[in-house]
Amino acid sequence: MTRSLIRRSLRSPAVRTSAVVASVVLVAAGCGSSGSSGGGGGGSVKLKYSLWDDNQLPQYKKCAEAFHAKNPKITVEVTQTAWAQYWQNLTTQVVSGTAPDVFTDSVLYFPQFQKNNQILDLTPYIQRDGVDLQQYQTNLADVWTRDGKRYGLPKDWGTMGVAYNKEMAQRAQLTPQAFDALNWNPVDGGDFGRAVAAMTVDENGRTGLEPGFDKDKVKTYGLAIAYEGGAVGQDSWGSFAVSNGFQYVDKNPFGTKYNYADPKLAQTLDWFAGLIKKGYMPAYDKQSTVGADGLLQSGKAAMTIAGSWMAKTYMADGKVAFAGMPTGPAGRKTPINGLSDAVYANGKHKEEAWQWVKFLASTECQDIVAAEAVIFPAITSSSAKAEAAHLAAGRDMRTFTQPVATPGQTFVLPVTDQGDRILDIVQSAVDRVWLGQADAGSALGQANSDVNALLKK
Repeated sequence: MTRSLIRRSLRSPAVRTSAVVASVVLVAAGCGSSGSSGGGGGGSVKLKYSLWDDNQLPQYKKCAEAFHAKNPKITVEVTQTAWAQYWQNLTTQVVSGTAPDVFTDSVLYFPQFQKNNQILDLTPYIQRDGVDLQQYQTNLADVWTRDGKRYGLPKDWGTMGVAYNKEMAQRAQLTPQAFDALNWNPVDGGDFGRAVAAMTVDENGRTGLEPGFDKDKVKTYGLAIAYEGGAVGQDSWGSFAVSNGFQYVDKNPFGTKYNYADPKLAQTLDWFAGLIKKGYMPAYDKQSTVGADGLLQSGKAAMTIAGSWMAKTYMADGKVAFAGMPTGPAGRKTPINGLSDAVYANGKHKEEAWQWVKFLASTECQDIVAAEAVIFPAITSSSAKAEAAHLAAGRDMRTFTQPVATPGQTFVLPVTDQGDRILDIVQSAVDRVWLGQADAGSALGQANSDVNALLKK
């Protein structure tokens, strides 16, 4: 995706930015498009279900097969489209009446779909069928509510960590234990800042801590981040800013005032911009075509900030490990973020669509997802099975699970109206900081005014 809010990249390269579309159609004999439910009489129904993460497509194909076995008159067509094209298509389809019956939803777009009556209030169905909302990881279900109504059931969650090249860390004399104990501050960067410098190496073999280091001829950058972090900086500045005491909004969800003018956020962004000037991070315009994940995997960057959904990809060859986010002045912080499945309000098969959403949010489907060890399912028991599957494959996921079990270490990304427009405003301001065209305080001051003016409309 071009913006990192909840990309399944928000949830980064797990979200593919290519324009490839993959479709899996689960065919049932005699399937038509008439509107009868699978459990009673009448004709058969084929539902359309859309998602954006190609790494998760196989799991949901299996879920669709299991669902069809239980509901032989309902067939699910699962379609995967890359993030940017996914939302371009969907925002047009919900207006034109051609949206899929069920689609994966993001907190970035949920409020506008709800406000425009384009997704279905699931409250009556949830109450009728007795769905246990306590089975999900804390706070995940409540993200998708407004005015006492629920517009989705949670499907997964993820937290953030520092992905680093193990060999490069060893050369810098940083053990896994040392990585997990790093602190950070926006003044001198603390231990984390020194680690970034120590793992930056120029073409003559000098590190960023050594005299004579050439910032204009860098072979390996100590850190690469997703510069296109949108309004929240999920896989870049977000955790650092919150660990510095920053709060995005006055309340969450559906706050009425953003705090982008907070000096604590400006301090954080200016610190990152300083790394670019020192040669410890690649210039924005030089990284844009490759991305932080590409630099890490090619050995041109020693570290990046990545989500738990990337662990399987990054750790596949044994060269990369994960550590917890560094501890800032306000403590160790990481966003916990999830997705939901929403029912299109103008779909022709609402009851069947609900049955599919209920199955997606059930233990049966989420255990199928857990077995593939890509993401953590929303149901706590299924999440534990995913962690066990990771461990069986040699991946210790405590970097991501311990913050969830530790009070005060996780925070929920902001959910407000105008999310897509806010993303563009804040990203444009942050772009100026990365490019050295403005300091963070001045760039974010105007952005904050523009964002809050939007919320008053």
